[in-house]
Amino acid sequence: MLKRLIFSTFGANNVVVKKVSIKDVAKKAGVSIASVSYVLNNRKDSRISEDTIKKVKNAAQELNYRPNKIAKSLKTQRTFTFGLLVADIANPYFSQLARIIEDAAKHIGCTLIIGSCDEDKEKFEDLINTFCDRQVDGLIIAPVANSANFLERIQKQAIPFVLIDRYIPSLRATTIGIDNTEVTFKGTEHLIKNNRKKIAFISYITDLQHLLDREIGFKNALKAHKVPIKNSRLIKVDKDFIDRDIDKNLKQLLTPNPVIDALFFSSNKLAVAGLKTLVKLGIEVPEKIGVLAFDEVEAYKVFKVPVSHIKQPLYEIGVQAVTQLEKMIKDPQTKFQKTTLEASLIVGASS
Repeated sequence: MLKRLIFSTFGANNVVVKKVSIKDVAKKAGVSIASVSYVLNNRKDSRISEDTIKKVKNAAQELNYRPNKIAKSLKTQRTFTFGLLVADIANPYFSQLARIIEDAAKHIGCTLIIGSCDEDKEKFEDLINTFCDRQVDGLIIAPVANSANFLERIQKQAIPFVLIDRYIPSLRATTIGIDNTEVTFKGTEHLIKNNRKKIAFISYITDLQHLLDREIGFKNALKAHKVPIKNSRLIKVDKDFIDRDIDKNLKQLLTPNPVIDALFFSSNKLAVAGLKTLVKLGIEVPEKIGVLAFDEVEAYKVFKVPVSHIKQPLYEIGVQAVTQLEKMIKDPQTKFQKTTLEASLIVGASS
């Protein structure tokens, strides 16, 4: 094995191992430096034979070669890192999405740094500033409420970003998500066609537009099917007190006698809290109450009947986010693009 040692003048016990270079790999493999570069950077070149690829990879492994990313960054003006900022990484929706984005970034040779802001505007801004200080090539962001002005400043600094899951009406930016109004309309319509005419829509106290769009979809469906809105309920829950507020509202709606016949939860966290309360109250689903929720989580699988839910296209959202961001990085003149993907209504026994 080729190993070059440089002995320090500070003492016989001080030994420094010289960092293995691409030249060392080329020499051991008996090929050109250009061939090593092509192979180790996973670049396709018909002139590079399978035998050469094998020699280079074996030589790099034997020499414990590690690429000099700092030198590469200086040459390309890129760090090959993306920043991903989500609202709550503990939420299965965002953790699954983060994994998909991480895999998609890795596929194009980039590393993903992940931050979670807990829907806190100050933390949101601090994390983005940290990402920018680390000179990430670009950002994939699930924006918090009232973040338009801050993101406009980021745009002026020529830092490319893509918004996922949510959008900001006043901000011209590349966004990837679903039509929340349409799919909520479809979900509400499903409940109505199952003869559920007294529906409670459970959402958050929020200014986030995608959640407000879900409320609009709910109301539009009631109106379209001439279901008296006075017979239904729009319940607003504090995001910091979900269990408390869900418990309080469901007890009022369902005991001693239910005044509604269906619950439509606008997020998975609200749905999980609601299912726990239904079990605690001994309310039979779907006999006494129908249940429909947004997103798919493992917790639904332990409920006694399959839960009807809106399934968002996580894989497509993640891959599209990475694809669009990479395009913006390579060409800063890329026009802003809004991508609307289709969500599905998965009907279980609960509705």
